[in-house]
Amino acid sequence: MSKNPCRIALIGATGSVGSSVLDICRAFPEKFKIIFLVAHRNALKMNDLIHEFHPIGAALTDREAASVLRTLQSEVPVYETDDDLEYIVTHPEIDHVVFASSGTAAIKALQKALLADKNVSLANKESIVVAAPWVMPLVQRTDQLRPLDSEHNAIWQCLQGEDKQTVEEIYLTASGGPFRTYDQEALRHVTPEMALAHPVWDMGYKVSIDSATLMNKGIEIIEAMYLFDLEHTQVKAVICPGSIVHGIVRFTDGTLKMAASTPDMRLAAATALSYPGRLRLSALPQIMPLSVHSLTVQFYPPDEKLFPCLALAKEAARKKGPYPSLLVGADEVAVDAFLRKEISFTQISLVIEQVLSSYNDNAPQTLEECLIILERGRESARALIRSAGRCGKERKSYDR
Repeated sequence: MSKNPCRIALIGATGSVGSSVLDICRAFPEKFKIIFLVAHRNALKMNDLIHEFHPIGAALTDREAASVLRTLQSEVPVYETDDDLEYIVTHPEIDHVVFASSGTAAIKALQKALLADKNVSLANKESIVVAAPWVMPLVQRTDQLRPLDSEHNAIWQCLQGEDKQTVEEIYLTASGGPFRTYDQEALRHVTPEMALAHPVWDMGYKVSIDSATLMNKGIEIIEAMYLFDLEHTQVKAVICPGSIVHGIVRFTDGTLKMAASTPDMRLAAATALSYPGRLRLSALPQIMPLSVHSLTVQFYPPDEKLFPCLALAKEAARKKGPYPSLLVGADEVAVDAFLRKEISFTQISLVIEQVLSSYNDNAPQTLEECLIILERGRESARALIRSAGRCGKERKSYDR
């Protein structure tokens, strides 16, 4: 790594992954410098971050929140539009762009960052799952796009220095979520409060529910296909309670290579930001290193009948075309409806399945068509939920 600090634009600065990235920047100020901070609408937290990291600019993509931030501080200019975001990620003072936000709003900014030859760390699944045909061809160097999710980061580390032709298959690990030992009857009574209580990871609302249904692992399978240029039959999921092993690669000679670490997103962030070097994380004493002598690891196959969201995602991976976008759109709406107590936990998969099975149109030919299909998945899911007659129930919102 250069003696000069790596200059970073952080998209999704107020979220859980963004917080992990900022912890690394705090611990190694001589190596990393925050130049731009971007988030959606948390003006109060953004104001605190501005005063701590002193960037040259900040952005909130919610216009009302951006206006609030301008009243809270005058230290830096506040941006808000899509054009502003593209300006930030291509800024000449930026070396590395971290995409730690969720959703599809940053796809065009990701494209611009890659075209500008910026190093990119990516924790935004939707950008790849929905738009891979229009994103992956823009990657100019083998080290330019660095996965930030723990599982994909683990596979990325395992593949370094290896010939892709020798890869037989990869395994993305899952903790199994809070309901790994439940039966079908117990799952029918799962509440949002129960589903948000993940046993290992501290995550946002949407990804916590996706982890509980195993949809998160299914979406990660699609993402891994595109990130590592693999067939859907080469990407598999396996349950690893405790999430000590994050990813496994099986090579053609039968050798297994796996990456194991304490389940902490800061480790993946450190690896992506510091590549090709490594950081001494003694600067973060709260991260306890694994002890080889007490390490016990077990793997189990996921139950796709009990957690059909995983099977639905794998089928979307097989079909490709419009189906990953439909899946993401329908899941987004179904999870939101569950959090609002409009549908039950087990109905999440039923909504998604009906959206996928009802589509009989053509595959997208452009990114714009792909985004239209994504919205179509959302609208179809909303229509199904409305038709179920459950929208009149008293709601409890878990919106951020």
